[in-house]
Amino acid sequence: MNQYTARTFNIPALDGISAKSIEEHIGLYQGYVKNFNAISSKLVEYAKDTEGNAHALSELIRRKSFEFDGMRLHELYFEQFESGAAPLSAESALAKAFAAEYHEYFVPYFRAIGLMRGPGWAVLCYDPIGKQFQAGFVGEQHQGHFATLPVILALDVWEHAFLLDYGAQGKGKYIDAFFTNLNWKVVEKRFEQASE
Repeated sequence: MNQYTARTFNIPALDGISAKSIEEHIGLYQGYVKNFNAISSKLVEYAKDTEGNAHALSELIRRKSFEFDGMRLHELYFEQFESGAAPLSAESALAKAFAAEYHEYFVPYFRAIGLMRGPGWAVLCYDPIGKQFQAGFVGEQHQGHFATLPVILALDVWEHAFLLDYGAQGKGKYIDAFFTNLNWKVVEKRFEQASE
């Protein structure tokens, strides 16, 4: 079975998100990769006796998507900081699509999704069939996805993303820092690929 390898990211110093927070967060991401690989290996082993391993198999199968989604969402998340902050280009296809669908309210709307209670992710997907955005809250990281739709913007709102820098009540300040440091060029490129 192929094993996944944790990616490395070229993240510059961020405004409002400490290097220590990023370091700890990347360590958590690496744990998702490690756990997904371990679960995948165990599933192959336990499949030799599905009846005898029924309980262990069912728990591992439930955990598998949690670990995989944690791995992939974090990869999307960290990519958005690479090469430093870059504003959304007013002439980009993404900005024009936002203007048509959200007017000037996209960031406040997405911020409100991020402020929902509970651990999880605010995600923005694009539906190339319906030709519209789907924004929502992914509980933990494996519940509430829009099946088959590519994620073009991923905001981690688990406590580990902001606790070190802002404390338990600091989610809003962290979200503001996220948007301050966001490289919109990465998001624009994802949108272009999703809408082709």
